[in-house]
Amino acid sequence: MKRRDFSRAVAGFTAATALPAMRAADADEPGGITNVQGVKVGHFTDSRRPTGCTVLLFEKGATAGVDVRGSAPGTRETDLLNPINSVQQVQAIVLAGGSAFGLDAASGVVRYLDEHRLGYAVGDIVVPIVPAAILYDLQLGDPRIRPTAESGYKACQAATTEPVVEGNVGAGAGATIGKLFGPKQAMKSGLGSASVRVGNTGIVVGAIVAVNAVGDIVDPKTGKIVAGARQPDGSGFMDSMARIREGYGVRADAGANTTIGVVATNVALDKVQATKVAQMAHDGLARTIYPVHTPSDGDTIFAVATGAIAARANHGSIGALAAEAMAQAVLRAVMKARAIAGLPSYSEIQLRR
Repeated sequence: MKRRDFSRAVAGFTAATALPAMRAADADEPGGITNVQGVKVGHFTDSRRPTGCTVLLFEKGATAGVDVRGSAPGTRETDLLNPINSVQQVQAIVLAGGSAFGLDAASGVVRYLDEHRLGYAVGDIVVPIVPAAILYDLQLGDPRIRPTAESGYKACQAATTEPVVEGNVGAGAGATIGKLFGPKQAMKSGLGSASVRVGNTGIVVGAIVAVNAVGDIVDPKTGKIVAGARQPDGSGFMDSMARIREGYGVRADAGANTTIGVVATNVALDKVQATKVAQMAHDGLARTIYPVHTPSDGDTIFAVATGAIAARANHGSIGALAAEAMAQAVLRAVMKARAIAGLPSYSEIQLRR
């Protein structure tokens, strides 16, 4: 499909609507997912371990879907997002470290939204709808330090439409990658965000992700590993998939990983369409994380649509763009990470070369 044809497909305008000439979609714009109107992002980072949480706020509500591909997920309120269920919009989504303990951060977000009377109206009562997902980072430092309800509340207070702060922050504070051969050969990862603006249609698709994968990170444009399990002497990468092909088995530390994220668009979608976009966004993980969706991962992606602009859109094309934005966000998560004791980062390795 030609670029102009693709842009027309994304926009989904009727034949009677004048559609001006469009340029190709611009990937990885500054700002990340907050380029999508109606999305605020806030982090709470606890540097003592480190760990933290990231909150996406939708003050005017947003339609949402979810797709869970990993076999060790930790989630909250995902059943509400099933298209057959009643609630149509969410007011926030929480991504957190701390394993199952980190789900407590969502309670603080509920409290914040309750104070601002944002939620699902049941008569005179307003009930905030806050889905959440967690990753396992308890192997770093004191496992008794993990995100709490107060962490979630503070992340809400910090939420802004400013460009997303990336790296060792929020849900990505304790994230690591390349763990197939144990922690001594792993690397530091973090949180990344990216967005795609579709020509001059006004349509924006963004992604945010905390990358805590057992696998390596591959740049899909070059096919080369950019971060992951390192050789024991630090001379290069082990290439986890090559070792698996040689017969090396996945370690049995189930639940010790997980990549969690959100994709968002400013067009209107229903829950069925949002769910499909969430499914397609996992392609962005599959293009960049090798292996991914393993028994040791709880990989989860939410998709939200704020409906901030009136343009009609083909949700299949939105899903394709969501996968592209997610792949960009994964790369940014590892490239923006900073080294901590015993865990080098992408930037540190680049300096050594």
